[in-house]
Order: sequence, then structure tokens, then C-alpha cells
Amino acid sequence: VQLQASGGGLVQAGGSLRLSCAASGSIFSLNAIGWYRQVPGKERELVATINVGGSTNYADSVKGRFTISRDNAKTTVYLQMSRLKPEDTAVYYCNAGTTIWTQGRYWGRGTQVTVSS
Repeated sequence: VQLQASGGGLVQAGGSLRLSCAASGSIFSLNAIGWYRQVPGKERELVATINVGGSTNYADSVKGRFTISRDNAKTTVYLQMSRLKPEDTAVYYCNAGTTIWTQGRYWGRGTQVTVSS
């Protein structure tokens, strides 16, 4: 079971970034995959998740700005982040589980996203 996250970086407010999460085949076909984020001193929070059927779940704070998608052929999930705000600054973690509504048991390493004002 492996989740490999990439794509973080530094961007100015209003800019865009795309995160990628490459998942092992067995996880990708059976579970929901998504992104959570965490800032120091706060709990990890949902960003967006997507299941095998394409159903999605977004945090209210990112609706209309972020889009999650999956490429079944590449077993990869993407998070397209647009109109980024300084409050989007966090470490973003890829996560795999059984439902888009709760955290799954599998985590990838985090990738830092920093949005400057």
C-alpha cells in the first residue's frame, strides 16, 4: 500500500497548483482517495475526496476553487487548486479509505503548499 504525493510548492495568492497522488493498484480500485491538509497546531482537515464511481466530497472552504479528479489508467488522483489564498497554506496529505466521508487508514507523505500574500 503506497500513496505518493507530489506537486506542492510556493505560489502567490490567486495562483494555481496541481497536486498528484499516485496510488498502488489495489488501493486505487477499491477505495476512495482524497486530500487532507494540516497546519501546525490544528487538526488535519478534509480538502476533497473522490471514490471509484466519481462521487466527490469537498470542504466548503475550497468549493468552486479546487477540483479533484482521478485517472484510472494511471491510478492517480489529482487536485487542481485555483484562486489560492494564504489560508490554503498547509501540508497536504493524500489519503485512501473506504468512503469519501471519513478519513481512510492509508496515508501518503505530505507535500507543502505555501501561498504568499
